[in-house]
Amino acid sequence: MSFRRGLAVVTALTCSITTSVVEAATPTSVKSRIDRQETPDQIRESMVLPYLFSTETMGLNVGVGGMIKGIHQDQMTIGGTVFGGETSHAIAGGVWNYMIPGTERVFLSAYGMFGYYPQQRAYTTGPDTYPPGSPLPGSNESSNTQFFQADGASNWFDIKMEYVLPIGATRNDGRVDYKIRNGLLVSEPSGGKEWNPLESGSTIFVARQFNRYQSFEFNEGKLDGTIHAMEFGLLYDNTDFAPNPSYGSRQYVATSHDWGWFDSRKQWSFHELDMSKYFSLGKSDWASQRVIALNLWTGVSPTWEVNTDAQGNRRVEGNPPYNEGATLGGFTRLRGYDNNRFHDKAVLYGAAEYRYTLAYNPLKNVSWLNFLRVDWIQLVGFVEVGRVGSSYTANELLTDLKYDAGGSVRALMAGLVVRADLAKSPESTNFWIMVDHPF
Repeated sequence: MSFRRGLAVVTALTCSITTSVVEAATPTSVKSRIDRQETPDQIRESMVLPYLFSTETMGLNVGVGGMIKGIHQDQMTIGGTVFGGETSHAIAGGVWNYMIPGTERVFLSAYGMFGYYPQQRAYTTGPDTYPPGSPLPGSNESSNTQFFQADGASNWFDIKMEYVLPIGATRNDGRVDYKIRNGLLVSEPSGGKEWNPLESGSTIFVARQFNRYQSFEFNEGKLDGTIHAMEFGLLYDNTDFAPNPSYGSRQYVATSHDWGWFDSRKQWSFHELDMSKYFSLGKSDWASQRVIALNLWTGVSPTWEVNTDAQGNRRVEGNPPYNEGATLGGFTRLRGYDNNRFHDKAVLYGAAEYRYTLAYNPLKNVSWLNFLRVDWIQLVGFVEVGRVGSSYTANELLTDLKYDAGGSVRALMAGLVVRADLAKSPESTNFWIMVDHPF
């Protein structure tokens, strides 16, 4: 089994500790207050957890992480983690969903991670010119041996502002109130019964400024890169219970741009559309909830160009970096492939999950695990297909699709969905530990 090495594993583990460093694929979500009926007088949820992990490239690492939700505002979360090993070390943390005083609808989040990791891998074109006849690294036809790998830093910092529109379920308040028992919604759903943003669901505008720095330290020198980009998006979440939907739908449309600010070396753009649909199959003898979840994601980078000289050599210009834009592979999309395994001008991706929430919670009566507040255990089976391509056409994106399948164990802990996914593709078998459903 190939456990994904380096940065991806570290990100997965540390994000599980810090609760919201990595959300689902979209960078915004419904702002909510959750009233857990088992502990009605407890507003705050908190957790401190020491941990250790070992990977092929990083060796043994030890760390500690913690989070607290509801310390100043019911919906606000503060979290952080620090870990280290023989070569690797990192610190991450942030504040999420802080409501700007006096607004009731404007939320601010700021979070980041700074670290150094051994043997980072990048399936990327880099700055080189490529001869004719060979596929570009990261393209759909490329080999999984077309990468470079080295020790180096990987730092990132995001700051985002979200505005909840005064329509639908958030007509009178920017936050939605949910009441749950055994982790399932018992209060009025926030959406899903009709598709009408004016009457149902929550609509959120998000502006996110994101920064990335990554370096690769080779014997002959260092290769590094920086981006300072912006994303503007609009989310319409018309599901019954946003943290764990059983019916309804969700749509997100966004555009991202890097204008080459400061030490960012490239200018690029990317436009995307993400859509999810959920169908409830009701209860059964062994399940308190059965849900079919579907997802479709597509996007294109209009600035991406491949220029060819008189000798047929190719050079990519105006492209997002290999870990932004039209990229597939990793803990969110095409989980059976390495992180950011595929990237190109355009992308099309689809996924289906069967989410089976057990009626019996084997951890409920384990007293020494009560601090985790595990409300349910969920078993999930999933399949995924996807394709990156050099043009945004049906002929390009609907042929030679990549695929994988797998299973997952998920739990609702302290109001957060934590998942452990195992995915198999023709190239590798990967294991991911993350916060939140992938969609």
